Amino acid sequence: MAIARGYAATDASKPLTPFTFERREPRDDDVVIEIKYCGVCHSDIHQARNEWGNSAFPMVPGHEIVGIVTAVGSKVTKFKVGDRAGVGCFVDSCTTCATRDLDLEHYMPGLVVTYNGVEADGKTPTQGGYSDSIVVKEGYVLSIPENLPLDAAAPLLCAGITLYSPLRHWKAGPGKKVAIVGMGGLGHMGVKLAHAMGADVTVLSQTLSKKEDGLKLGADHYYATNDPETFKALAGTFDLIICTVAAEIDWNAYVSLLKVDGDFVLVGIPENAVPVHAFSLVPARRSISGSMIGSIKETQEMLDFCGEHGIVSEIETIRIQQINEAYERVVKSDVRYRFVIDMASLADAA
Repeated sequence: MAIARGYAATDASKPLTPFTFERREPRDDDVVIEIKYCGVCHSDIHQARNEWGNSAFPMVPGHEIVGIVTAVGSKVTKFKVGDRAGVGCFVDSCTTCATRDLDLEHYMPGLVVTYNGVEADGKTPTQGGYSDSIVVKEGYVLSIPENLPLDAAAPLLCAGITLYSPLRHWKAGPGKKVAIVGMGGLGHMGVKLAHAMGADVTVLSQTLSKKEDGLKLGADHYYATNDPETFKALAGTFDLIICTVAAEIDWNAYVSLLKVDGDFVLVGIPENAVPVHAFSLVPARRSISGSMIGSIKETQEMLDFCGEHGIVSEIETIRIQQINEAYERVVKSDVRYRFVIDMASLADAA
């Protein structure tokens, strides 16, 4: 076993603190990665604080992982020492399926999440990227395009694929009107990606405070949802609306902004049930759907797309010692637009 160092949540009510733990010895199909940067996702906070009720402690969060390959197993063919590599939200899949579905593996039984999960053996806890190294099966390691800076590429492993997948699935592109609800860590990636796909992009944000950013990142239009006139002006406008916020909103009002056959897709997860009246849907054959990350195949496609278009996240880089402060700022939406931890700072951890 190799000793790894990181930061962990040891209890839902306590701050994250330095933590030493074991990584498995590499198998013949494993890739060993020295972690250079790890993005901070709001889901890290939910799980570290047991807000979803399924947390296991001690927990090393982090599923937006980028770094450099330091060793490979004898059967590894796609990676070599020195390669740039990433690990996203899961490290194994279809472990209880008849076959691995390369396109839908993230929706199939047996998904092994990168942290706060259990490996395929049913007993070994998974630990995430707030650490100095990770060992992952080759089939779940991603290649980071050479032209993308590692730190700003880290959030692509969750925020990027979370928006790319529904945009691709619902065929965002030229001639399509797409609205992104929320101009935050997820939303700003939706703006960049939808713009690069050629769609007409609108941001629907509570206020106009981030309008300048939204337009700079690729939005064609920007509206404040605290203005009732917005919903009148935009009724029946959009082919696709992707909602990135987890707050309670007037769902019927937002659905009314869809065209006939329009789709409203949730990627943010509100705490309570989504109340939508049938008459918001039936008269225009509208649909409400949900979307969750993407397969490894699609995530690599997303990374390659970002490499072609020079797309990365807007980030604020922090030291690991600032993680608890960063959590509080994320909760207050006080970041533009994703925190990324420089894991070199672990060398200074007490």
